[in-house]
Amino acid sequence: MSFLKENISIAIDSIKANRLRAIITMLIISIGIMALVGILSAIDAIKNGINDNFTSMGANTFTIRNADVNIRVGRKGHRPKTYESITYKEAARFKKEFNFPALTSVSTLASFSARLKFENEKTNPNIQVFGGDENYILTSGYELEKGRNFTLQDIEGGSHITLIGKDVEKALFGAKGDALHKFIKIGSGRYKVIGVLKPKGNSSGFGGDKISVIPLNTARQYFGSPEMSFTINVLTKDIKLLNLLLFEAEGLFRKIRKIPITGNSDFDIVKSDNLATMLIDDLEKVTMGATIIGLITLLGAAIGLMNIMLVSVTERTREIGIRKAMGATQAIIKNQFLIESVVICVMGGLIGILFGIIIGNLISFALSTGFFIPWFWIIAGVIICIVVGLLSGYLPAKRASRLDPIDSLRFE
Repeated sequence: MSFLKENISIAIDSIKANRLRAIITMLIISIGIMALVGILSAIDAIKNGINDNFTSMGANTFTIRNADVNIRVGRKGHRPKTYESITYKEAARFKKEFNFPALTSVSTLASFSARLKFENEKTNPNIQVFGGDENYILTSGYELEKGRNFTLQDIEGGSHITLIGKDVEKALFGAKGDALHKFIKIGSGRYKVIGVLKPKGNSSGFGGDKISVIPLNTARQYFGSPEMSFTINVLTKDIKLLNLLLFEAEGLFRKIRKIPITGNSDFDIVKSDNLATMLIDDLEKVTMGATIIGLITLLGAAIGLMNIMLVSVTERTREIGIRKAMGATQAIIKNQFLIESVVICVMGGLIGILFGIIIGNLISFALSTGFFIPWFWIIAGVIICIVVGLLSGYLPAKRASRLDPIDSLRFE
């Protein structure tokens, strides 16, 4: 233990004696570690955002939506298999006939990138406008902060009213403004704000707080198109019934769409937690790519450290000769340079880890998922620094240990 402390002390003295070179070396390592830890921490923040977003919808929710396009490739060049959109009549019939202990809502995406206006104020063109029924905010995991929800009369009458997210209220009325009972413009129409939704966060881009909800029939009338598709959300209070209700829902909707018994369903039923899992699985591929990029950056840093350590050996040839003349063995010299390389690498790595955490949390705050400390990547970063220090310092240390003491003392 005393031998290790002595070598660390010698390494620190050497770093102090060559501050500029040591600082440059540390910066090289810190950039590599910052790239690795920062990218992976940012991806963790995105995963947390996805989990939070779908957890807020509840694990007792499932969605009936359009089936994904299924591309088939054959020798005869088959065209992609496409499925017909879910129509309003089909969705409305399902809601009417699904007589089980569950809450059902029908909705549609009226506009993916709308700009909302109030007098001289306007939002960015990134507001999602949904057409929803009286159950929409309940099945989508939203709560009212103030105001009221849609009534059945509002839906059937196609009223020009809207519920808006907190970000929309801030953009149009300021941080302390009150949007209730004000008239705003959505597209070319004027809508009265009857409710403001509680903050939910904008992670993953699924509506979040940049949202406006208008009555379903109003959306059909003013934003409708032949390709408009509708989504059905089903929420049950008893999570034990979820799988049973899912099978019942699939059977009923197959009947509504007149799918033969032997035919495949031309729609998807997705549980909210399954959708989160699918997105996270896709992110795993991104994580792999980001890790490779980070490791390549770190490899460049390791090569830079090795080069600087080789220069250090050349500059300190006389010092090595004196140590050998005083009785230092090859193993002692080798360990001294290895430990010095590790110390430089760890010190630079700690700086890189700190900046990596900052980058990850900046992205976390942007996604409204809160502050977090990526302990796994902190520990992994320190271990990587030690490994890189050993690998980068091995060749210079070996070269230093093999120097002839007489030639070293003569070195100028």
